[in-house]
Amino acid sequence: MEPDLGTAIDASASGPFGLGNRNTRIRAAEPLKALFKGANATRDDVQQVESQECIILKAGEGGAAKVVEYEDTPETNSMRKELVAYNALLADTFIDIPTLEDAWVTRQGQWGKDVRVQIDPNHQFVRRIFSRGDWGCKGRFYGPWWQQVSKALRGQIFINDTPTIEVDYKGLHVMILSAEKGVVIEGDPYALPAGLVPGASAELQRTLVKKLVLTALNAKNNAAAFASFRDGFPAGHMAKGMTNEELESVLGAFTAKHPHLADRLCADQGIRLMNIDGKIAAVVQRYMTLKGVPVLSVHDSFIVDYTHTKLLRRALLFASELVVGRALPVDANALGLDEAVFPPDVIQHFKSWREAPREQGYLTRVKNWERRKGREVVPY
Repeated sequence: MEPDLGTAIDASASGPFGLGNRNTRIRAAEPLKALFKGANATRDDVQQVESQECIILKAGEGGAAKVVEYEDTPETNSMRKELVAYNALLADTFIDIPTLEDAWVTRQGQWGKDVRVQIDPNHQFVRRIFSRGDWGCKGRFYGPWWQQVSKALRGQIFINDTPTIEVDYKGLHVMILSAEKGVVIEGDPYALPAGLVPGASAELQRTLVKKLVLTALNAKNNAAAFASFRDGFPAGHMAKGMTNEELESVLGAFTAKHPHLADRLCADQGIRLMNIDGKIAAVVQRYMTLKGVPVLSVHDSFIVDYTHTKLLRRALLFASELVVGRALPVDANALGLDEAVFPPDVIQHFKSWREAPREQGYLTRVKNWERRKGREVVPY
């Protein structure tokens, strides 16, 4: 007779037809515990299911949105095929932060609570999520851990033990809308006259203007935009105290500078724009995957090892021209090694300057990854 390795305790923590927790709980029996004690395995040895669905359609709004079933079409099959190839490349790539001793970081989540973000291969699976039961709404890529850490930490990411560069589109949604209107914006779209927000530095004012404009693009009316804007800042921040009149004045200054965008603010444009930037990201990922070069997408920015920066820039320009009809402006957080035209000794200094110290925990994660994959992590 086979040993009883596990015993089901209960199927619901809130009763047979309760609306609360519906997780089944299983308690391991002693024979199963004994087997695991003799196993030389870690959590990272448990991988994602290869057949896991990566093209998701949701219906409903906000927190009430639910995943719904859909009939496959040539378009959904094509999207899935591309994303499966992209995820396979990511799964075959060592992506980590060498300055971290432990494979996790803490960030502030909703309602000010601390949230732990795991930095490991089990948290780099990417899904493409559409909303409102409509393939024309959203369609961005979600899920990997690098989308959940700060920009400062993203700058410390290594891909295959190689430093990285982050390249992003400048003012992407504003630039997409301007392209649709046939208008070319020169310079920073969020740079408005100094003193528009009393008591704010030039840098803070730009941050507030950008946040307000992007919030307004997602909102259906001014009142919703202003309330959402204030909710996006922690207690004590000056933005919390900005009145509707003050925010109206900031939006007015923005539309005075860009009058072609006046009818796009507070008009529920965000969900459509996210569908467009999702299409752009899909082209970038497909382009780089076909080249065999892993790229990490963060909606309007992309991270690549610093020997492939020029290739990534070309991908971004190509993708925006293909989707929008115009090559949109891009920027990077640093110069890529392949972009530096210097003598060999200066190049060597450049490499050394970009190399970060590697914590012992990181080195251990490298060795564990090499053991699982059966090959070395080779820097570019």
